[in-house]
Amino acid sequence: MARVRDIELDEVPEDVRPVYERFAREYGPFLNQVRVFAHRPVAVKHLMGLLLDLADEAVLSKRYLEIALVAVSKINECTYCVAHHTPRLVELGLAPETVANILEEDCPGLDDVDRLVRDYAVQVTNNPQYMRDAIFERLRQHFTEEQIVELTLRTALCGFFNRFNDAMQIGMEDGAVADMLAATGSGEGLKESAPATAAGD
Repeated sequence: MARVRDIELDEVPEDVRPVYERFAREYGPFLNQVRVFAHRPVAVKHLMGLLLDLADEAVLSKRYLEIALVAVSKINECTYCVAHHTPRLVELGLAPETVANILEEDCPGLDDVDRLVRDYAVQVTNNPQYMRDAIFERLRQHFTEEQIVELTLRTALCGFFNRFNDAMQIGMEDGAVADMLAATGSGEGLKESAPATAAGD
């Protein structure tokens, strides 16, 4: 259970309800997250709305996006995001072993572009102030400037969501951990300290 009460759909302003409902229904099993964000309807409207718009435009391959999101979430040890995004990455063709070890330098199952995206996400998260131009030169060989901006945006935004989720203690939706275990056969990436009720109370 989160540190604040859940805000239900009928409690938010009418102009925000379509974003709330669509995010909870289409974006993924993130109902508990949107219920907390709904304390500030403007955040639902613009943050969740932004994520929905970016998903609609699909400028960046889902494979690369999810590699970045899982890498960042593992660095930040965000159980909520690791559990939600790991199955997506397996569905996109990465082996469970690859996803579990995605932060290892020589992680098996990643091609050169996958590794580049992973390495960029790690640098954006850990030491953006020390990044060299060389990694951007490599990115430009595979991505447009629009895609690079989106990759950077989504990587940095993921760090925000990791911190928000943990600070507010947003609980897992029913079945989220089970979905991860079904996809990977492992709880790798789930913190030992995660509440026992996280799987669906």
